[in-house]
Order: sequence, then structure tokens, then C-alpha cells
Amino acid sequence: MDLAAVLSLEILNGIATLVLISVGLAIVFGMMRVINLAHGEFLMLGGYAAIVATNHGVNIWVAMLIVAPVVVGIIGVIAERLIIRVLYGRMIDTLLATWGLSLFFIGLVTTVFGNTVAGIGAPLGGFAVGRYSLSLYRLLLVGIAAAILVAIYVALRTTRLGLLARGTMENPNMAAALGVSPPRVYAITFGVGAALTGLAGGLLAPISGVLPTVGAAYVAKAFITVISGGTAIMAGTASAASVFGTVNQLLTYLTTPVIGEAGLLAAAILLLRVLPHGITGKLFRSSL
Repeated sequence: MDLAAVLSLEILNGIATLVLISVGLAIVFGMMRVINLAHGEFLMLGGYAAIVATNHGVNIWVAMLIVAPVVVGIIGVIAERLIIRVLYGRMIDTLLATWGLSLFFIGLVTTVFGNTVAGIGAPLGGFAVGRYSLSLYRLLLVGIAAAILVAIYVALRTTRLGLLARGTMENPNMAAALGVSPPRVYAITFGVGAALTGLAGGLLAPISGVLPTVGAAYVAKAFITVISGGTAIMAGTASAASVFGTVNQLLTYLTTPVIGEAGLLAAAILLLRVLPHGITGKLFRSSL
């Protein structure tokens, strides 16, 4: 019984991790159709922002929940205005530009911090389930991931900014005719996606540590989750993360972490073979 409870918590943690690393990309790619290959580096920058702030005396919760998303959100807005804005509708050019941006961030961070792992201690300590010891912080991440999904859903469904963002992405010319500034909406939307990615990087820093190339470990999983989720941003991200997180954690427990990662990729290939338009392309079509 204890083992079942521990495994269930590990599965929930795996799902929450996929949600955290994917939700920012779901907004940028799902809504804006921008292939941001610097997504992993935004995660990395969020981790370093949290670590640097903590090392300079900032409370760890403030560093993770405020400093990391604000810093990366500002970087995202600057990147959108200087690079991505002139490339909308040119997918290959955007892909190459964001790849170059990712290489720039890796080189810059390596120059400043070196190519070594940096980290901060996970807060809150642990708790026991029978003879097993688990991290309370990992359990908290599950709640944070769920809260982020709910907050984004409510914002897109009920707020004026959410309505403007959805309408502008659907028909920018009509939005402009109604007095809305599409460039401003694009910048805000990209900045929000980047901020959520930075938040994920800050929250995951105590668990995995951070080094300049850590983004490569996240970006493939994030794209797999978002693409497999389909057209519905929130429902797709949540459903794909649930499937892949469960597969990954079960195989990791039964075999090794390497097999777990391979199983996640195999599950994505099989899912897209059966559902070419993703989970929400076939199911939950009216969902957000």
C-alpha cells in the first residue's frame, strides 16, 4: 500500500513537471504558432535568475515565484520586439532565429557562470509514507502546476486581456479594425509565455540544478507534450502531460530512467500515429 501511494505521488510529480515546462510553450506555439527553439534556454535563465537572487539574500520563494518569471518575461518581450516580431508568418526563419537566440544565451551564461552545475536547496523538507521518504516540495509542485493551469484557463476565458489575445491570434486584421494593437498583444502574449517558462525554470532549479546546456533536456519534452496535446492549449497540455508523465514514471520505476525517457518518446510517436491532430484534435474539441 505504501509503495502504491509513493508511486502515485511520483506519477503526479512527473505530470506536474511536464505541465510546468510545457505551459509557456503551449501559449507561444499553441496561440501564436511561433516555434521557439530558445524555450529550453528560457527555462535555464529562470533557474539562474532564482539561484542568483537567492544567493544574494532574496527569499527563495520570492526568487522562484517572482524574480524568475519577471526576469525571463522581460527578456521574452525584448526578444519578441527585436527578433521575432519581424518574422511572423515565416516559420523557418523564426525557427532559425530562435535557434540562434538559444546559442547566444548558452554562450552568454557559460561565459558568466561557467559550465558547472549550480543549484539551491529544496525548501520544506520531507515527509514519510511508511518506510519511504518523499520531498514535500515535489508535492507542492503538483499543486502549483494545477493552479497555473486553472489560472490560465480563467484568464483566457473571463478576462478582457484573454479575450483580446484569443481574438487577435484568430483574426489580427479584424482586431486591428476594432482598435486593438496586434503588435502589443503579440508582445504581451509572448512575454507571458516566457514568464511562465521562467517560473518553471525557477521552480525546478532546486530539484534538478541548472547549467547552461540544461535547456536541451527540457525542450524536446515540452514540444512533444504541446504537439501531442493538439489544438486546445490547456486541455491538450494537461492531457498529454498526464499520459506521458504516467508512462515515464511507471517505466522509470520498473526499469531505468533511460528506458522511461525512451518510453515517453515511443508513447508520443504511437499517440500521434493514432491521433495525428493530437489528443484534443479528436477529443475535447470545444475545450480551451
